[in-house]
Amino acid sequence: QVQLVESGGGLVQPGGSLRLSCAASGFIATSYVMGWYRQAPGKQRELVAFIRSGGSTNYADSVKGRFTISRDNAKNTVYLQMNNLKAEDTAVYYCNVQYLQISYWGAGAQVTVSS
Repeated sequence: QVQLVESGGGLVQPGGSLRLSCAASGFIATSYVMGWYRQAPGKQRELVAFIRSGGSTNYADSVKGRFTISRDNAKNTVYLQMNNLKAEDTAVYYCNVQYLQISYWGAGAQVTVSS
């Protein structure tokens, strides 16, 4: 079955970096659009970045120039490299795939940016 497992979250100081991983199973990640979303306390879930099957990417304006989405085809894994983190990046980050018209989500990874 389809599974998405996020890892790599944690506590980091402002200006620091983290890399999130999303290990996919049950499907070939390169064949589908894979996305990262986040949800801060009291706010709606929002799209952070996504990568298409052809490799092109899109980012939310708030993270452009700081975050990079990529994937490792051999590992069937998608990454989100987050640099120059800010307090407002604090949220639970979720991996997502639309597979056969069903939206699948991972359990999420907490990212906290604080001094």
